[in-house]
Amino acid sequence: MSRPAPELVRARRVSPQVLTAATCAVLFTVLAVIIASRNGAPFGFDHSANLWAADHRLHAATTVARAVTATGTGVFPYVCAVVAGVIAAGRDLRRRLWAALIALVVLGLGQAIRYSLMHAIGRPRPPIADWATYASGFAFPSGHSTTSALAAGLLIWAVVHAVRPGATRNAVVVVLVCWAVAVGLSRIYLGVHWVTDVLGGWLFAAAWVCLCAAVVPRLLALRGQPGSTGQRDDGQ
Repeated sequence: MSRPAPELVRARRVSPQVLTAATCAVLFTVLAVIIASRNGAPFGFDHSANLWAADHRLHAATTVARAVTATGTGVFPYVCAVVAGVIAAGRDLRRRLWAALIALVVLGLGQAIRYSLMHAIGRPRPPIADWATYASGFAFPSGHSTTSALAAGLLIWAVVHAVRPGATRNAVVVVLVCWAVAVGLSRIYLGVHWVTDVLGGWLFAAAWVCLCAAVVPRLLALRGQPGSTGQRDDGQ
């Protein structure tokens, strides 16, 4: 019996990005369905975390949390997306502009999907008396947590794509992960989100970034767009 060609074997393999995207999407869907079936009612550990944050809210820590949470919204995540595109594209100006545009589309479309899901589920936030900052809209999935994780994911993809393995690359990845985690935790500490809101935001962002990381380069390769080869620029 003849063996399949190596090209066919490689084509049948599921990429790590697709596998991660599918896993996170399934986990997010399960969490969203459970929350919706409970009419948004928080879990016991959601209540416990909310009470702990309210009881341990110090002035200095609250000030820091507000500063951290501010980086998860507004223009900053979109600047991160542009930087990610520039890093990933190498030295060519046209490729940089194209990649920055794609990164902005990925972030913006992810935001739009998250916003639609938030309104479809309609989960209430924690009691307003527990808030230590302003918030608006429904709770699940957390907007700040999702946005910062999307921006961090785009930057991580760009750094992994463009920078050779080593201590510097690892350190940058760790810093970006810590930033996204800090933004999510700040939402819980400030009393405007339940733990599961933040967890849902992280799962959605991971699924979306990994899916785009797997699909977008292939779409560009089919269309022969600049930067579609996936080759690293040695000058980076």
